[in-house]
Amino acid sequence: MLDLEVVPERSLGNEQWEFTLGMPLAQAVAILQKHCRIIKNVQVLYSEQSPLSHDLILNLTQDGIKLLFDAFNQRLKVIEVYDLTKVKLKYCGVHFNSQAIAPTIEQIDQSFGATHPGVYNSAEQLFHLNFRGLSFSFQLDSWTEAPKYEPNFAHGLASLQIPHGATVKRMYIYSGNSLQDTKAPMMPLSCFLGNVYAESVDVLRDGTGPSGLRLRLLAAGCGPGVLADAKMRVFERAVYFGDSCQDVLSMLGSPHKVFYKSEDKMKIHSPSPHKQVPSKCNDYFFNYFTLGVDILFDANTHKVKKFVLHTNYPGHYNFNIYHRCEFKIPLAIKKENAGGQTEICTTYSKWDSIQELLGHPVEKPVVLHRSSSPNNTNPFGSTFCFGLQRMIFEVMQNNHIASVTLYGPPRPGAHLRTAELP
Repeated sequence: MLDLEVVPERSLGNEQWEFTLGMPLAQAVAILQKHCRIIKNVQVLYSEQSPLSHDLILNLTQDGIKLLFDAFNQRLKVIEVYDLTKVKLKYCGVHFNSQAIAPTIEQIDQSFGATHPGVYNSAEQLFHLNFRGLSFSFQLDSWTEAPKYEPNFAHGLASLQIPHGATVKRMYIYSGNSLQDTKAPMMPLSCFLGNVYAESVDVLRDGTGPSGLRLRLLAAGCGPGVLADAKMRVFERAVYFGDSCQDVLSMLGSPHKVFYKSEDKMKIHSPSPHKQVPSKCNDYFFNYFTLGVDILFDANTHKVKKFVLHTNYPGHYNFNIYHRCEFKIPLAIKKENAGGQTEICTTYSKWDSIQELLGHPVEKPVVLHRSSSPNNTNPFGSTFCFGLQRMIFEVMQNNHIASVTLYGPPRPGAHLRTAELP
């Protein structure tokens, strides 16, 4: 049985690990993977058709704990303990829930002190006792007790008295004063772990199509002096097609991983694949997982030729490999009377709305089947790739965008120069 410390408005954890409000989904999953011998039977709950309409939930079924992540920013919003019989809980080092100590109203009062009167919810038949960043829900024993605690009864004073011996049914840790209005806080400095995160990524474009990326980055940097508190640093960087490998390293730092392409499965869709001379070296990607961005370099020139932006929707094959890239892409509208107008496509845009904006049918998609090996099947099904204005939009079956690949302008005589290389 887990023995965990409750910190209101902040976290639930022990000396080895801690689930902190504002923590990115990937870090919580990494904790669960690291301690998989202790924390077992974890479910991932999400809405397949409308992933933005419901929170993303990690349900620790063996321990009676749910971690609720905001559907948009994918940071931890609420920690819910829904079965207190499966876990030991303490506050300031003193247990208020264990096999020997029942979490009664008297015990909660003794451990946490005074607070505002409890609020009775007749629909749930639960009493809610609220502290800042912490709520307890008490179950009433029977329907006969319920009418006494209606807010209108005895001018509402009855709600001051929660029945003696009532035990906690659920506990919630969240940010702010209200569980209903709570939002996932900014990522705490303790969660940066030396990484750089992208607050937003703007796609820059010229007359023909995308020209590069402008990234607004977040890092935990220290102020002057050894004992100075760490502070959040916000800074902007730009990378462009044609930038060298060294340019990108100086702008974004070292990638988390370098991946060398072994083959190009999309080459068959180019105008004359048989004329392209096979390269003696492989193009390579810089994978920036916490930015949600991949950058492809040409094997011969070592210059940027492609960017890939990932949206990290649940139900996609690459889910939880990348953090969500909060991108904005200006699209040129080719409707009549548009007059060179542009519309913005974001991480949350749906493909049918983009097609509607463009005002013309897009060519038939290429169907993409992903699997780890030829014998394995992908449980999430195929995705569809649409080409548009030097970009490829990978679209999931629920109409959300899984990734966007940006291509640089074609280089004149590129094939000729490649052929002449020794």
